[in-house]
Amino acid sequence: MTTPSICYPLAVGNGFTRIIEAGTGPAILFIHGLGARADRWRTTVERIGALGFRAIACDLPGHGFASKEATAPATVPAIADYIVQVMDRLDVPSAPLVGTSLGAHIAAYAACTAPGRVPGLVLVGALGVVPISQEVAETISRNVRVQDKSLFENKLKFVLYDPSGITPAMIEEEWRINTFPGAGAAFGRLGDYLVNGISADYVAGRLCALYPPDKMLLVWGKQDRAVPPEVGEACRTALGGPELVFIDRSNHVPYLEQPEAFDAVVVPHLRRLLSGAS
Repeated sequence: MTTPSICYPLAVGNGFTRIIEAGTGPAILFIHGLGARADRWRTTVERIGALGFRAIACDLPGHGFASKEATAPATVPAIADYIVQVMDRLDVPSAPLVGTSLGAHIAAYAACTAPGRVPGLVLVGALGVVPISQEVAETISRNVRVQDKSLFENKLKFVLYDPSGITPAMIEEEWRINTFPGAGAAFGRLGDYLVNGISADYVAGRLCALYPPDKMLLVWGKQDRAVPPEVGEACRTALGGPELVFIDRSNHVPYLEQPEAFDAVVVPHLRRLLSGAS
């Protein structure tokens, strides 16, 4: 069962973003990764919104249909502050954050800077909790800079377990959105940060000091090529042993590739966070 989502613009700071949301009830905010957009979460938002939650996703600065001014936030600390501003603009006093890839790092950083507003986390294929190899950082940075239309199919294949579902329409949409004026420069700034600046912003130590393991859930695609499963194991160790779930037949987007398995582990955790149960 799903609830139809709505989509609308929202002014944030000196720019604007796009919101996709569904349902009513306690809020949950979903944060996409580098080079993606809120649409990645649309089907998840519609499923979760049907379960008695207000499920919300937004385009990060420079991504999707968000504004792409040169002064837009381009580091994890700045984007984490942006997420808190989005919560303010949406009248969301507190919400669990569900982040994927760089979005997981942003979610974790926002939790560290505003713990009273984030009762807990779901981190999916997370970057930024523990150090990643320079090779992984450079691969992700290189992929996000792709502007040649002929390479967009490979970009999608890099994050999908089963590439047979990639259609010409998907490639066309990805290319048109991610080559809109300003997008390439925005991705370039974030790519530079990923290679040269992210190491100053790893969050494992701060998270451990603020959140017990039962307030965090780690979810990984068992066949994740972008952020390999061993990074998930390292995150679990660094964070004091939160639950880590590997979802089979899934690469970097388990919420899209195996939605039933994803919801089966994530929804009970969200209910516990929102009920205040341990």
